[in-house]
This record gives sequence, structure tokens and C-alpha cells, in this order.
Amino acid sequence: MSDMAVWRPEDDPNIRPPLQEGQVYRPDILNLIETSIDELSAELRTLSLDIHGHPELRFEEKYAHDAYTAFIEKHGFTVTRNYYLETAWVATYTHGQGGRVLGINSEMDALPGIGHACGHNLIGVSGVAVALAAKAAMEKLNIDGKVVLLGTPAEEGGFGKIMLYEKGAYDEMDVCLMCHPTPGPRHSISLTSSLALSFITVEYQGHTAHAGLSPWEGNNALDAAVLAYNNISLLRQQIKPTHRVHGIFEGKNWAPNIIPDQATMQWLVRAPTTLEMEDIRRRVTACFEAAALASGCKVQITITSTINEITQNKALGDELADVVLKRYGAIDYEWGIKNASTDFVMMPGIHPGFSIPTIPDGGNHTPVFTEAARSKVSHDACLVVSKALAAVGMRVLTDEAFLKKVKETFEEERQLRV
Repeated sequence: MSDMAVWRPEDDPNIRPPLQEGQVYRPDILNLIETSIDELSAELRTLSLDIHGHPELRFEEKYAHDAYTAFIEKHGFTVTRNYYLETAWVATYTHGQGGRVLGINSEMDALPGIGHACGHNLIGVSGVAVALAAKAAMEKLNIDGKVVLLGTPAEEGGFGKIMLYEKGAYDEMDVCLMCHPTPGPRHSISLTSSLALSFITVEYQGHTAHAGLSPWEGNNALDAAVLAYNNISLLRQQIKPTHRVHGIFEGKNWAPNIIPDQATMQWLVRAPTTLEMEDIRRRVTACFEAAALASGCKVQITITSTINEITQNKALGDELADVVLKRYGAIDYEWGIKNASTDFVMMPGIHPGFSIPTIPDGGNHTPVFTEAARSKVSHDACLVVSKALAAVGMRVLTDEAFLKKVKETFEEERQLRV
């Protein structure tokens, strides 16, 4: 899509796309959801700006941990602090006896140097909004079930959700919902997938020498890193446009008059599926090994972490699209986070993007997006997707046939990955 499709701040916020005719599932529930979230809007915005103003890196989200848990506890949830991980938390609400379990994620961490340039303050507040809206509907309409809101640290390179999943934090959830701000067309909510990802650490060990007096005595680890970087730059010409390989190198105790004996590289390899990612990773590994051979250095290659691609659950996605098209705006299958990656776990779930106003070349992980994530219009867009997600979640709690379809869809999609 062209830059003209990006929602810019100067766009008229009062122009909305035409909506489909017909009713959503259980309009009485959605009406309650909308009312409860609208009534909470000012409080949620204050919380969002508070988190935005106190950015914290992965596994350091102590301020966010305390702010979220105090807020959700005040609104009637049972809270467990420091849940499995120091900065993780869980808030639960149960109504009646039995019923199904709706899971929701709230992310918290920011990025080095540029703060909430991925809009996690909006993601966190959206999770709170969905949970509180579900609670309001369950109370007023006497709907049995349980809501589990999980505060998840370290999405940016720390794999916090994967750690929590392995510790059992998601075990009782029937589905899990969350969202993510992105650039895109105005009033759009995106149902794109995201890429599988592998983190790789490469360490070169050489031998120091005096760079002027006797450089032939050394094996230059920096040369090895530069060779590897150039090898991969050439490899990019031969890989598919849907694949991504990117990285940095660094060292310690470097000086221009000493042959460096150590260099470390951090690389990320992405592809639409885990199998494709593993294939391109083999080719990238050959680039690392060739650089070691050419420079006379030793190399240690460590695959530090791997996450799978996101495939939006079709049953949940279709329900979200129905709500959005009938009540709020447009569904997009082009923007979103399709060329990014995240640690959303492999279970029945949905992870839509929602567009917020930015400028060309001002997308996620830029200082411009940091500013966009604190704007009032971005907050309003966050609440719209929260309403739609809460409606999907309430269908899970009230429609047994729908949940059965969701789980069958997940199993069908899982089999395709095997």
C-alpha cells in the first residue's frame, strides 16, 4: 500500500467509513461493553500516560507492575503480584460457578533510548479495558466464567510470554486476546500474521597483536565480524522478500593499535513460517562459519531463542471482523505486524493490530511512534479495538458452539505446522 493509506494526524477524525448492516452477536453485551469502557476512558488514559512517562526495559517493569496491579485491584480483581517472574502479574475475576476462561495479555516494556516506541502503554491499557468490560457484562447479565488478565514483561527480546507459558500461566485459558498499535489506514484493525523469529549470538575469538609493529601475529576477530556482516549483506540478494536477516556487532577492549581478539554479533532471522526460518538460518550460519575460516578465528554460534509465527485464529478473527465492520470501521489484511515478530504463545487466540496516526517513515520503533502512542486520538483508537476484543471474548464465554469452533480451528492450523 502507498503512503497515502497511512493515517496521519491531520486527517479528519470525524470522517468514518460506511458500516455494514446487521446486528452483531448479542448486541446487549456489546452495548454494556461500550458503556463500561467509555465510562473508564479518562482513568485508562491517565494510566496509559503514566506508563508512557515511565518507560522501563525488559524485566525491569517494576513501576508498570505496581501501577497496573494497583489499578486493576481497585476495580475488583484478585491480583497476584510477581507472578512466576519478578515483574509479571495476574489479575482474575470469577462470576458464578464453572464456565469458560477468557485470557488477556497486557504488555509493559519499552525500548532502549526511545521509550514506548512500540506503544506497549496502549497494549497494557487495552488488556485492562477488555478485562473490566468483560467483568461488567458478566455481572450485569449474570454470565458465568472467569477472566484472567496477565501482565507480561519483556516482549522486546526477552520472551516473557514464552517463559510464562512454560511455567503454566496460560494453562487454564480457553483463549487469549490482545492487540498491538501500528501504522495503517484510518479506523482500521488489522488481522495480519507475523513472522517466526530466531535470535542468534555469534562470538569470534582471535589473537591480539600490535597493529603497527607486528599485525601478522594476530587473528582479527573484528575482521571476522565484518566479513560475516558482508557475507549476509550479499546473501540478502538471494533470499525471498518475505524473509528478514538483520544484526549488529560489538566488542570489548578495542583500540585502533591492537588487533581485536574478540567480537560479538547479535542476529535475528525471520520468515513467515518456522520451517522457512530454520532453512534461512542454516544459510546464515554458513556465513558466520566462512568468516571464521577466512580470518583464522574461532567461532561459537548460539541459538539463544526462537519464537513461532502468529497465525490469527480464523474463527476468532472472523468474529472480530464482523464486530468491527458492523460497528467501528475497516478490517485490514495488509498492514499490522506482518513483517515483525512477537512472543504471543501458540494457543487459541488473536492478536490484531490497530492503526494510530503517524507519518511516513514514523512507524513502530521510532521516536515519532513514541509520541504517537501518547496522543488522545491513539487512545481513542485503542479503546475501539478493546471494545471489539471484549465482544469476541464475551462470545467465547457465552457461546459453547463458537468456542468449539475456535478450538477446532486451532487444531487444524496447528496440524498444518507439523
